[in-house]
Amino acid sequence: MKNLTDSFVYLGHWPSAGSFGFNTDILATNPINLSVVFGVLIFFGKGVLNDLLDNRKQRILNTIRNSEELREGAIQQLENARARLRKVETEADQFRVNGYSEIEREKLNLINSTYRTLKQLENYKNETILFEQQRTINQVRERVFQQALQGAIGTLNSCLSKELHLRTINANIGMFGTMNEITD
Repeated sequence: MKNLTDSFVYLGHWPSAGSFGFNTDILATNPINLSVVFGVLIFFGKGVLNDLLDNRKQRILNTIRNSEELREGAIQQLENARARLRKVETEADQFRVNGYSEIEREKLNLINSTYRTLKQLENYKNETILFEQQRTINQVRERVFQQALQGAIGTLNSCLSKELHLRTINANIGMFGTMNEITD
């Protein structure tokens, strides 16, 4: 045991840096300790290393299997997506063809509807013009009649004397009275 302790003491005491030589003391160079450590590592490490390598190999194989399964699933999904794409493209072509015919049909309907609307607007315009013409003609007639009536009243007022005026009123009252008797 003393030799073992001495070997640790020798490890703590290094020779001076100025000298270089070959040390033949086995305990001082520690080859026995190193060989024991390497032996233990090789003996116990071989099983551990084999287990680690086997576990790693199994994980790699499982990863490869999973990757293959995922790849096959991805290929299947890709094929499904391509089939859906082809289906959608054919449907899009049908919609496009149907859409063009529908657009043409809607275009004709719009043209016809616009034509009918324009006809109605033209009729409304003509009716409005006729109405405004009739209203204007009626206004002009009314104004002419008022002016003629005012002119006649002015002429009558200027031409009639009081006595003639009273006789005309009495004659009109008499005619009115006879008309009332006839209607009763």
